[in-house]
Amino acid sequence: MPPARSSRWLRLLIPVLLLAAGGAAALFWYTGRGSAPEERYQLEELALGDITQAVTANGTLSPVVLVNVGTQVSGTVRKLYADFNQKVEAGQKLLELDPTLFRAQVSQSEGVVATARAALVLARAGEARTRELFGQGYVSAQDLDQALQASAAARAQLVTARGQLSRDQANQAYSVIRSPVSGVVVSREVDLGQTVAASFQTPTLFKIAQDLARMRIDSNVGEADIGRIKVGQEVRFTVDTFPGRNFLGKVGQVRLNPITQQNVVSYDVVVDVDNADLALLPGMTAYLNIRIDAHQRVLLIPNSALRFQPSDGPRAARAPARGARDAARPAATAWVLRAGVLVPAPVRRGLSDGRYTEVLGGELKAGERVVLEDLGDSGKPGGPPGLRMRLF
Repeated sequence: MPPARSSRWLRLLIPVLLLAAGGAAALFWYTGRGSAPEERYQLEELALGDITQAVTANGTLSPVVLVNVGTQVSGTVRKLYADFNQKVEAGQKLLELDPTLFRAQVSQSEGVVATARAALVLARAGEARTRELFGQGYVSAQDLDQALQASAAARAQLVTARGQLSRDQANQAYSVIRSPVSGVVVSREVDLGQTVAASFQTPTLFKIAQDLARMRIDSNVGEADIGRIKVGQEVRFTVDTFPGRNFLGKVGQVRLNPITQQNVVSYDVVVDVDNADLALLPGMTAYLNIRIDAHQRVLLIPNSALRFQPSDGPRAARAPARGARDAARPAATAWVLRAGVLVPAPVRRGLSDGRYTEVLGGELKAGERVVLEDLGDSGKPGGPPGLRMRLF
């Protein structure tokens, strides 16, 4: 093709390409960025309401007083007088060990006591005779001293034998296990015929809850929130067994002993619970909301509105530029629709319940609409903006 004809084709092609590019840009501008804010953004109208700030935690229900009943002696379980869920009174029999060995030991100790008593009688008689003979000059002082020593040794032997008898009688009495408190048996750890050994540590035979009408919850609260927990604060909690029911309690104790697990520090917060209807059972997992503070009839804004950041566009005003204003920068910024234009509004935040935040100050008013999310051209949350063909 001659050079003159090529130059003429290029001069004709360049305006066509520029016109096509401009048309595509205008179409993208109109269909995407030019969408109405009501269509492009998810909006919510601000309103007055009540808000409660709470600290959440998990815990385990347990009786206020849970007594572990053990045994001080070893033996084989001969009789069981209590079982799971049974109510018992203080002093009531729970279990009896085989008493055969204990009885034999008591009988043996009684024989030792009788022998020691007879030896003491003989030693006292010898002492009396020696004193009489010493007074008459028939025996020496050494003989008298020996008689006195024998009498004292016999008395000591009797005291030792009586102590051994008392110990064996106590062990025989310990073979019958009695309840130390009145309550409900929540656990039985042994069966009939089982041998229990108390050589190194006292084995647990029963667990008795003194009063299931009063329960407590032991929960772990992180160090970031523990400073806001005070004794007497109201606690609402739920359990999996009753998902639609809220239970009430109060903070009874904040224990000072820290719990460190994987470099995370937490503290045990004890919650006192009234369980008059006995609906709550030991071991249940409780999901706590510890009430920190509450305000009524305040302006509320969704937390998602405080996280929203719009992309640049003709219908969204620019956020305040950084610079000298940074020193007076608000705690948060929300984007509000005013006269069809998105404008930033400073927000001074108060209490938050995780979904909504109290507006303490700023430019927002009840009835205004704030942006929660950019819907994009798909009209659905999270939909990316893009080119959309329209029918004319």
